[in-house]
Amino acid sequence: MFRGFQILFLLLISPFIIGVFLKGLKHKSELSGKVILTLYALGTGFIIIMSIISILSKKKVLDKSDFYGEYTIDRNYFPGINADWQYNRYRFEIKDNDSIYFYSTDEEKIFKTYKGKIVTDKKRYTSRRIKFQMEQPTHHILTDNPTIYREPWDFFMVLNSPKYHNMYFRKGKWKKIDGK
Repeated sequence: MFRGFQILFLLLISPFIIGVFLKGLKHKSELSGKVILTLYALGTGFIIIMSIISILSKKKVLDKSDFYGEYTIDRNYFPGINADWQYNRYRFEIKDNDSIYFYSTDEEKIFKTYKGKIVTDKKRYTSRRIKFQMEQPTHHILTDNPTIYREPWDFFMVLNSPKYHNMYFRKGKWKKIDGK
């Protein structure tokens, strides 16, 4: 997409620069040289700024090792009582031996642990996709594979529960909610 901006910029500005150059040659004007240099400086600045924006906004390409870690409910996505309740009731951990441990909890206390394995797929995608292979019976939150949403520096997983609908998990350690 960024290359399109560069080409469009060059197609729009080049005829103008050529016109200023030819007019400057005809009238032997120093001003035309200054105008051309200013236009090239503006164009170069525009291209540099667009390159930086493109690099900073490019979505993270995930590798298998990026999935390892602890996950909790993202309480910032839909803040409120329900998010706090889910945060205190569900979390999971993916370890570097490709095992997943899903915890049903009451704040710090773990009531039940559901175990499984993860596999990643990169056949058709630039970034890895994750699949859960849970031991049966499993929790209703884990009946489908997560949807991964990549951001420039991070990602989050959405698990679709038949009871709670979409649940947003982000990497991070569980901490007691302030004020509770």
